[in-house]
Amino acid sequence: MPACPALLIAAPASGQGKTTVTAALARLHARQGRRVTVFKCGPDFLDPQIHAFASGRPCQNLDLGMCGEADARWRLARAAADSDLILIEGVMGLFDGEPSAADIAIRFNVPVMALIDAGAMAQTFGAVAHGLATYRPGLPFAGVLANRVASPRHAEFLRGSLPAGMGWFGALPKSSDSLPERHLGLLQAAEIADLGERLDRLADALAGSASVDLPPPVTFVDAAEPAMAPLLAGQTIAIARDAAYGFIYPANVETLQQLGAELRFFSPVAGDALPDCDAVWLPGGYPELHAQAIGANALLWQQLHTHVAADKPLLAECGGMMSLFEEVVDKAGVAHRFGGLLPGRSVMQQRLAALGTQFVDLPEGRLAGHTFHYSKSDTSLSPLTRATTADGREGEAVYRHQRLTASYVHFYFPSNPAAVAALFR
Repeated sequence: MPACPALLIAAPASGQGKTTVTAALARLHARQGRRVTVFKCGPDFLDPQIHAFASGRPCQNLDLGMCGEADARWRLARAAADSDLILIEGVMGLFDGEPSAADIAIRFNVPVMALIDAGAMAQTFGAVAHGLATYRPGLPFAGVLANRVASPRHAEFLRGSLPAGMGWFGALPKSSDSLPERHLGLLQAAEIADLGERLDRLADALAGSASVDLPPPVTFVDAAEPAMAPLLAGQTIAIARDAAYGFIYPANVETLQQLGAELRFFSPVAGDALPDCDAVWLPGGYPELHAQAIGANALLWQQLHTHVAADKPLLAECGGMMSLFEEVVDKAGVAHRFGGLLPGRSVMQQRLAALGTQFVDLPEGRLAGHTFHYSKSDTSLSPLTRATTADGREGEAVYRHQRLTASYVHFYFPSNPAAVAALFR
């Protein structure tokens, strides 16, 4: 059974600095020549981009709801056999959600380092740490790291407040190097021009003020990677990938490759034409932020119209689906002309419109996925079907026009590779 030092970085809530600290830890150990594999709890697209940049290795998702335990098990086993350190960034608070980051820590016996924003507290820090450590029986709790600490004296108060025997990973000072955000989370890694410099400064701060020793090895159950028939052998799939279409699970790309497909990436924002292909995937992202450049790419939209008219497959997810409507209205209320492959329009909202794991029964098979968007779409199309939430409520509409499939749901391809192959074949 493969063994590797591993740590799950969690917090009492969102906004404590989990992504920043996880990325800084990855950067620090990678600079020392270690092979660091980072995972992100939950169906996140943005944090994994930061972690992949920091570690120099792909960052994949662990989600017992969307991805499933078997998927998590073999990915962790593969990483343990090929890494010097595994870091797992939690999601929201340690016990938030069903399943939660704590469920992953317990299921795979990965020790938890609790990151606590101590900027506005002193001895209460110990009470919060005690609660996190003891709330869930069986949680492998390793200790705490204090974030946004004002001074060495402040750090002494914090450490002194901890229950006897609780691990202390150190204290990070207040910093202006936190990573920039927008409405769906952090900026994409490629959009942060000085990301490398920021991560190096954060890694230096960790090295100077916190414990950066390798955690003890964790033994992972040996689990073989699922065999996959080459159902897409000989097929070429064109995938939009740029600042407007960046919400791509690395596992999805890997699945398409394992199915035998040849992948060709292109950038609608840069004015790229559609590559010669058998099928197209328009992932989610921020098309409304790049409406002028995308709208000006008239050749691409003409090619996509021709592609669909020829009864070739096109999968459009969330922002990809928005792009196919006739019009998109941004947050400022400005309307932009888009692809016009689907009737209707998408309108950006000031508040979150939908969030959560969903499951879709398509003619090709059942797929798991996730929805997270600030827009609402109006169309005269009747849905092919509707997704369902984990608790059985009605979810997102899924539209089908010829071989075009469009929805707000971001599908997790490993949940049913055969169905994915049928969608693209």
